[in-house]
Amino acid sequence: MLESTQLLAKQTQRMSTDSRQLQGAPALEIKTSTFSVPVLVLASNDLAAISQQLQQTVEKAPDFFTHSPVVLDVLALNNNRLPIDLKNLCDIIRDAGMLPIGLRGGNEAQNAIALKLAIPNYSMHHPVGIEPAKAKAVDAKPATGAVPSVKLHTLPVRSGQRIYSEGDLIILAPISAGAEVIAEGNIHIYSTLRGRALAGVPDNAEARIFCSDLQAELVSIAGNYQVSSNFTAPKGKPVQIYLHEQSLIIKDI
Repeated sequence: MLESTQLLAKQTQRMSTDSRQLQGAPALEIKTSTFSVPVLVLASNDLAAISQQLQQTVEKAPDFFTHSPVVLDVLALNNNRLPIDLKNLCDIIRDAGMLPIGLRGGNEAQNAIALKLAIPNYSMHHPVGIEPAKAKAVDAKPATGAVPSVKLHTLPVRSGQRIYSEGDLIILAPISAGAEVIAEGNIHIYSTLRGRALAGVPDNAEARIFCSDLQAELVSIAGNYQVSSNFTAPKGKPVQIYLHEQSLIIKDI
């Protein structure tokens, strides 16, 4: 009985010490990071047309776009003096299954409305992620002379996994649907790609994707993407993917 009482006292003392240590430690830490986020570049204020096209886009790659965050770019609308109802636009985007998280290119009134909708404003010079091919010109990143790092991944990439490389990325195993591989440099996949591959993140237009068997949901170079419904290369053959005059080229090797 005495030994049990002493053991309980020691456990209580240790728990009290651990609690004091936790109280002295910060409860959270804020860090900067880089995320790939689709940008919805609006060229029309016709909400019916926007809704229809958005639904069609999501249907082409539901695993990528469903529940995906999206930034709204209204610069072209403002340049052409086309008003847009931001609240109804956000409702349309949510109905399509996407989540608006930011506004880019807005005027003072639009920025104020966006903040009331709990949507922050992004400055035009801040790159926020993936934009459709042909949406804008992308300048190649100037060479610095530094040798990029290379990351080698030998295991299968399962659905929900994300592999990231600050340089080139080499993968020797299959990539499942719902998985994502991202590299600031080139991506080499010596197996089947069924998920998503994003090379040249965020703005390296010289990057390429090499793949033994392209069955991807989405591929992207420097933020310019294509979904599977637009692929022209046959399955089961090695291909390379690169950016040429703002368009993604998928070519047999």
